[in-house]
Amino acid sequence: MSDAAPFDAVIRGDIVLSDRVLRDGYVAIRGETIAAIGEGVSPPAKASMDHSGKYVLPGLVDGHMHTSSSRGWPGIRGASMSAAAGGVTTCVDMPYDVPRPVTDASILAEKVEHVNRLSHVDMALYGTITKTGGIDAIAGLAEAGVCSFKLSTYEYDAVRFPRIDHPTMVAAFREIAKTGLMVAVHNEDQEIVVRLTEEAKAAGNTSPIWHCRTRPPLCETMADLEIFEIGLETGAHVHIAHSSLARGFEIAEVFRNMGGKASGEACIQYLCMTEEDIVRLEGFGKCNPPFRTAEEVARVWDSLAAGKVAYVSTDHAPWPRDRKTYTGDIFTVGAGLTGMQSFAPLMYTLLSERSLPVTMMARYCAERPAKFHGLFPRKGAIRIGADADFLVLETGEFTFDAADIQDEEDARWSPYDGRRMAARVAATYLRGACIWDGKQVLAKPGTGRFVPRQHNGTYVGEE
Repeated sequence: MSDAAPFDAVIRGDIVLSDRVLRDGYVAIRGETIAAIGEGVSPPAKASMDHSGKYVLPGLVDGHMHTSSSRGWPGIRGASMSAAAGGVTTCVDMPYDVPRPVTDASILAEKVEHVNRLSHVDMALYGTITKTGGIDAIAGLAEAGVCSFKLSTYEYDAVRFPRIDHPTMVAAFREIAKTGLMVAVHNEDQEIVVRLTEEAKAAGNTSPIWHCRTRPPLCETMADLEIFEIGLETGAHVHIAHSSLARGFEIAEVFRNMGGKASGEACIQYLCMTEEDIVRLEGFGKCNPPFRTAEEVARVWDSLAAGKVAYVSTDHAPWPRDRKTYTGDIFTVGAGLTGMQSFAPLMYTLLSERSLPVTMMARYCAERPAKFHGLFPRKGAIRIGADADFLVLETGEFTFDAADIQDEEDARWSPYDGRRMAARVAATYLRGACIWDGKQVLAKPGTGRFVPRQHNGTYVGEE
């Protein structure tokens, strides 16, 4: 094409919007943004990328991952490679970093500098507060561009991942409400978990299934009720960071009906993994909340089909392999799964197994997380004016191989290793540039950018 061509590039394929699929359609790009969408003959462009016969979805927005919880900010580099290979073009990264969580605007600025230097994909960032005395930093974090806040009802570490007591949580929610931002909460009741864990250890019950037994459904729903009550009192938009239970989504709906701003997300493992899987996977199946029963997985799917789930995320946490290896005591193993590189193939597979449309993936793994985190309309959808971020999915018979994970060698493990997949990620585009060609990550560290929250509007799932 001549330099007079109106568009810089055109991508062809089956274009997946949140409500329909444009068969043999096209998306035209000018600069880094989407300039036209259509069906039929492509308009003239300087470059053409033909993915005919494959799905072209919006780049996924993974609303929940921990790039730096075990490796510190250098972990951004490897985790964002996994994202690129998995069709995740925007990561929403949690604030519980080693050695310092993101508790004020100056720490956020340092992390942003690392994102802009190390990341292969775009990244939005959560902020949090210190265990005591951190309320005054909330406004500054919001002004500096965090997309959301994260607090916890359960303590993993007094500095990095503290439990926030009720009076402090009330004060924090009240301050967060002024910003219009969402506050997500790690939802497990500390007293129940601590007591059951002590009793299990004392009885010598340290096999993998006891991870599930010491974190029963009640410890989740107790925490859900607490945080939503505080949200109702303070006017904050309160969000369950991960509900393994359909009841969590039902409780959120009850509070919305009472006038509260309440929501909850499902991580993809709660759509496919059961208690039998932790027995099989041992430490490599340990996450919090834990896997539930097959019956509960079916109920979570019912919640998703009924529109009660905010969005689907991965809670990606790439612990080094030695921190996940079970040697007789499940309680000493790190909690968290790898999931970004398997996210798109697995979500497509789970939908296809249930004869559900691929449009649900565009909605629940891209558009809605972007809306909840204030990144829409720039991120999350194939629409004119949005960043030209795309995931190209090739359908067929594939097997997920953890050895193919793009990350540090000791992060190449997966609970989905060896699983049959009905699709693979054939290409990923970030702001119009191909960053994954189906075999290797083409982006360099620093290709990704920090994406600040785009506005202060509150979205709780209403269409």
